[in-house]
Amino acid sequence: GVMEKLGLGPEVLLQENPRLIYARLTGFGQTGKYAKSAGHDINYLALSGVLSKLGRKGENPYAPGNLLADFAGGGVMCAMGIVIALFERASSGRGQVIDASMVEGAAYLSSFLWKSQSLGLWSQPRGENLLDSGAPFYEIYKTSDGKFMAVGAIEPQFYDQLIRGLGLDSDELPTQMSTSSWPELKKKFASVFAQKTQAEWCSIFDSTDACVTPVLSLDDVASHQHNKERSSFIKNDQGEVSPRPAPLLSRTPAVPSRKRDPFIGEHTEEILLEYGFTKQEIAKLYSDKAIELNKLKANL
Repeated sequence: GVMEKLGLGPEVLLQENPRLIYARLTGFGQTGKYAKSAGHDINYLALSGVLSKLGRKGENPYAPGNLLADFAGGGVMCAMGIVIALFERASSGRGQVIDASMVEGAAYLSSFLWKSQSLGLWSQPRGENLLDSGAPFYEIYKTSDGKFMAVGAIEPQFYDQLIRGLGLDSDELPTQMSTSSWPELKKKFASVFAQKTQAEWCSIFDSTDACVTPVLSLDDVASHQHNKERSSFIKNDQGEVSPRPAPLLSRTPAVPSRKRDPFIGEHTEEILLEYGFTKQEIAKLYSDKAIELNKLKANL
């Protein structure tokens, strides 16, 4: 209801421009019991059902940063809604309103959880299933130098390569899908991974299909050979590293700026002057705390 109070709700603006696409991104959506309630990523994730599935055995559910509901279920799904509306408008000539709820976005992203329940992938309690740290071959293990290796050797042919890389004999181990043996096998794998450094494990597994990769820190990702070869990460003119825009388009790839991110209010005056505001009007807006100004001063 915020935009309606300003007289800028979709009903008003669509009358002015029927082709307008009006995206409304909120946590709980435009209607429903919680529509006007405050919340954050963890709350939206909780209401979507997804949070109940995240976490290890015997521990509380775990929210992975604020990525799933805020950015994936919210930002990405809203952007996809805009793209879909633009595509539809090309044939109908009409705009529409997008009600992007982070709860529903996160839930829809998790469709695999819902659709695969009948397959037995999520039939056990949290932390005891194939993909939620229950399986020893889909887990993260600590190395001797305090770093980590990620293991995702689900298919039998990949699992065989994992066993060989670890220097173990499959004939002396329980079968891969013997779930009752998973806890003990996980301890075995952990003890083996703890005997070598991350770099040593990379030298063993990099040329294989064992689905074993290093867990890279944000300080390490840009220098990893694979990421370097693809230029997956870029540096700005201040030397700060960030991901290159994705996905990569063949004909019209994104051209990211190499300039540092602007400070809040750095270009406020410049832009308002460009749009016809006087310096006196800008000063009044600033004194009324309607805008922020942060003009950089040269160090002479």
